[in-house]
Amino acid sequence: MRGRMVMLWDLFGDLLAARPLRLAVLCALLTGCASSDGPYVFADAGKYQFHNCEQLATASKQKHERQRELKELIDKAEQGAGGQIVSVLAYRSDYMAVNEEVQVIDSTVREKKCAVSPPGKGAPR
Repeated sequence: MRGRMVMLWDLFGDLLAARPLRLAVLCALLTGCASSDGPYVFADAGKYQFHNCEQLATASKQKHERQRELKELIDKAEQGAGGQIVSVLAYRSDYMAVNEEVQVIDSTVREKKCAVSPPGKGAPR
């Protein structure tokens, strides 16, 4: 019995030592998920499934406008001293969430075969 406890304790110690590596891998996976076409971290993939094409066009326009605003705020924040930190704390998560919302809308538009006009030239993609 004592031998098993020692083995379990050694295993537990090894797992604790591997925690930083697991955390780094988890962050890398989440970063990959945030930039792909699903699964989403911030957005609900089914949020727009009951919207019609006109509602999708309106939502797309609003999200692209918000995306542009956040990008401008990030760019402005990064120009100042400590701007990277301000950018990450204040705007980056909102920007990622809006990007995922845009991906969900675009995916729904494709599924429903809507003829939604592309966003304005000022909207980053």
